[in-house]
Amino acid sequence: MAIYRDQKHVPGDPHDNDAAANTENPGLTDMDSPHKKIPPAVPEKDITLRENAVINDEAAVLSRENLASAREDAADLRENANHLREEKASSRERVILAAETKQSATDDHMQMLQQVNARLIIATIEAQKLAEQLQATQTELENAKIVAEAARAVAEKANLAKSNFLSSMSHELRTPLNAILGFAQLLEAGTPAPTAAQIVRLHQIIKAGWYLLELINEILDLAVIESGRLSLSREPVSLIEVMRECQAMIEPQAQKRGIQISFLPFDHSWFAHADRTRVKQVLINLLSNAIKYNREHGTVAVTCSASTPERIRISIKDSGAGLSAEQTAQLFQPFNRLGQETGVEEGTGIGLVVTKQLVELMEGTIGVESSVGAGSEFWIELIRDFTPQLAPGHSMPAERALQAHGHSALHTLLYVEDNPANLMLVEQIIESHPHIRMLSARDGNQGIALARTHLPDVILMDINLPGLSGSQALRILRDDTDRKSVV
Repeated sequence: MAIYRDQKHVPGDPHDNDAAANTENPGLTDMDSPHKKIPPAVPEKDITLRENAVINDEAAVLSRENLASAREDAADLRENANHLREEKASSRERVILAAETKQSATDDHMQMLQQVNARLIIATIEAQKLAEQLQATQTELENAKIVAEAARAVAEKANLAKSNFLSSMSHELRTPLNAILGFAQLLEAGTPAPTAAQIVRLHQIIKAGWYLLELINEILDLAVIESGRLSLSREPVSLIEVMRECQAMIEPQAQKRGIQISFLPFDHSWFAHADRTRVKQVLINLLSNAIKYNREHGTVAVTCSASTPERIRISIKDSGAGLSAEQTAQLFQPFNRLGQETGVEEGTGIGLVVTKQLVELMEGTIGVESSVGAGSEFWIELIRDFTPQLAPGHSMPAERALQAHGHSALHTLLYVEDNPANLMLVEQIIESHPHIRMLSARDGNQGIALARTHLPDVILMDINLPGLSGSQALRILRDDTDRKSVV
């Protein structure tokens, strides 16, 4: 319903019907209407009342609008208050959560500290135990060191006693054995000639004597090497000269077995830096094995080559039965004859052990290549040396010097030996050489006096002499400037 100030509309106004009628018939005017009535006069009081009622209505509407707006504002305030309460609650929850997180972290940190403290206590206890164990171990080590020192002293004493024993046994065993072999050979070559039965017996004596001498020599050599008392004289060694000497020594053994042994030509310029005596011992051992364990009427080939510019290799190849891989692996074990214990060939099982150690002491190497049925090839490699040049006036080796003098001149041999059997043996040997005169002495001092007086061409001297040893006497003679003898 619309209300206007200039045209007041009051409910129940009689003019409404007329207005409506006029509306329905717009062509009629108030003057023309037959039913037109003159409205009664409205009192001003009623108009005022109506106006006041309208104003009150408007005020009521406005009040209602204001009330609605206030209610809306109140709702907004309530919503804002709810938001604030929610934010405050959320903030309070965050604070509580942060406090709980901090408390949890603190609890975890405290727990970790407690665990670390517990571990530290355990570690401290273990460290104390380890310190106690270390102290006990140090005490044990000190005690073990004392025991080891005592054991070492005992071992050194025992080793010295063993060396003295071996030295004594070497002399005591070799001296009568040399007499046995020497007299047996004299009987074999003597006049009148022995009978056939006597020759067989003499051969058995000589064979057993040489075997026993070989066994004694190898055992003593092994003992000396293991004790570290072996002395080497390293010098340039002519391999062609050594091979000629070995060939002369080994060919009779090869001929008895029908073995054909060939020494391929050696270069005259090949020299090895080694001990001459030990090189001969090594080669004789390898050559003897190549003949001993060969087949009947087999072959042995000896070759020499420069494996490297610094090394010279000597190879000895036989046509024997050969060795299996298992036997090759056990080849250099002491007293291991690789199943030949029941064979016809005699042996000790330590010859190759001594050979290997001698080669290694001369800074060389030894090896073998073998297969069953194809024979074996043993080789040694030695350090190569320069070719030595003889200085002007340098004397020839002893074995060549005697040959250069010829057999017509009388030569003097001085033999220093305290064993009567050996003296008798050498005297009987010299009797068959009229161009040699023999002088003998029973001790080192007498030998030195005879050597200075007669200046013999050759001196044979025993090492184990009463009083002054043979080694000491030898050093004294070598220091003499006017000595011309070969010792």
